[in-house]
Amino acid sequence: MCGIVGVVSSGPVNQLIYDALLLLQHRGQDAAGIVTQQGRKVYMHKAKGMVRDVFRTRNMRALPGNVGLGQARYPTAGNAYSEEEAQPFYVNAPFGITLAHNGNLTNAQALKAELFSTDHRHINTESDTEVLLNVFAHELEKATRGLALKPEDVFAAVRNVHRRVRGSYAVVALIAGHGLVAFRDPYGIRPLCFGRGGDATVMMASESVALEGTGYKLERNLLPGEAVYVDTQGKLFAQQCADKPQLNPCIFEFVYLARPDSVLDGISVYQARLNLGEMLAKRVISKLPPSDIDVVIPIPESSRPSAMQLAHLLGLPYREGFVKNRYVGRTFIMPGQAVRKKSVRQKLNVINSEFKGRNVLLVDDSIVRGTTSREIVQMAREAGARKVYLASAAPPVRFPNVYGIDMPTPSELVAHGRTVDEVRDIIGCDALIYQDVEGMKSAIGSLNPNIKGFDASCFDGVYVTGDINAADIAKINEARIGQEDPLEESTSRLSIPNPQEA
Repeated sequence: MCGIVGVVSSGPVNQLIYDALLLLQHRGQDAAGIVTQQGRKVYMHKAKGMVRDVFRTRNMRALPGNVGLGQARYPTAGNAYSEEEAQPFYVNAPFGITLAHNGNLTNAQALKAELFSTDHRHINTESDTEVLLNVFAHELEKATRGLALKPEDVFAAVRNVHRRVRGSYAVVALIAGHGLVAFRDPYGIRPLCFGRGGDATVMMASESVALEGTGYKLERNLLPGEAVYVDTQGKLFAQQCADKPQLNPCIFEFVYLARPDSVLDGISVYQARLNLGEMLAKRVISKLPPSDIDVVIPIPESSRPSAMQLAHLLGLPYREGFVKNRYVGRTFIMPGQAVRKKSVRQKLNVINSEFKGRNVLLVDDSIVRGTTSREIVQMAREAGARKVYLASAAPPVRFPNVYGIDMPTPSELVAHGRTVDEVRDIIGCDALIYQDVEGMKSAIGSLNPNIKGFDASCFDGVYVTGDINAADIAKINEARIGQEDPLEESTSRLSIPNPQEA
């Protein structure tokens, strides 16, 4: 999961890309990078850290030009601790190409070997983005055959990328002296859209909020498999480059990852979460008499729309029972479980009066590892709650995600191989109510009938690319990021970066 942005403008783009990355900070908080082009020269600055920490005034002054791209990184492949693996990546032939990528290639290792033995290209890191960049560069070199670059050459290269690459990928790439290209995998798993500014310039970004927050108007989402090429004069070319495109966006984007003020593939993220709350209310009624609930309390932040809608439909009071300290580090970056548990209490403080003597229904967006949920339930009991019920707006997370969300291995997922009652016992609540998979798909899918399916693999174990089996998942787990420095950062999702924290 990363945030990417690309801009072709009539004026300097460094500040514009910086502002857009701030709006996409929730998608990646580990590293950031910006590349700009002036004339035929490319300028780059990237480093580990948040956007506001990576870029200082001196860095921004060193990024001139009217064309550029940027990325906020949340690593799911390669080495999370390597400065070299911060994006964007650059290769000097052909033309000079810089590329940033959101997603995860499922055949990266096979491609790496193929690039070395057949394409005679060297990969110097463990990042699948460098693999993707070199595949695109090789195919672009074949398409141009040493001649001047034309839009049809870009589309031919993307077409061959689709034929070689497997997995999820939303891409923005800068071709030095020529323009920007953006493309999306044939399943459209990761989001990507584009829009125009008042001066007819073009911005491409992971989420619509990056466009709207910088004065651009959303034009549309890229279709699955589609490529968009914008030359340095702002002229836009678009072409479908996949043989059998099929839109299957990641459903977890709507459940948790995307900002609520974004629109992805024609679906308002906020409305999707309201719908999840409505569907969850029906599940609660089937499992628990509403008369046995005194108050509904969300677990901040992204569960709020679902919790509000659930409370409204059940005719129950909605209250804020937890106050978040935004200046404490994310719980999942703590090195040991004891420290992680302490961090949950540092991060959330209880308003005791909302719990004392009440039967409380806590609502969360999802439950992955269960560590945070168990601690929060205990906090509610200590605040004086008579009974603590827990409802999840998402179904049980039973399977790893291989498309760009760093979900834990199966053994770390609290619901993997366990019944709901067994999970309830581990978490320690009096009742545990999950959304069901079909209810989730119906709640979100009803907002855009043109979407015929979703990637919901972490919930239903169905991997839409059709190339994933148990052996593949085992290999991916072996190559998971964070193996090099276990005392540093545990990037398994205890709680993936929250949109409202950025």
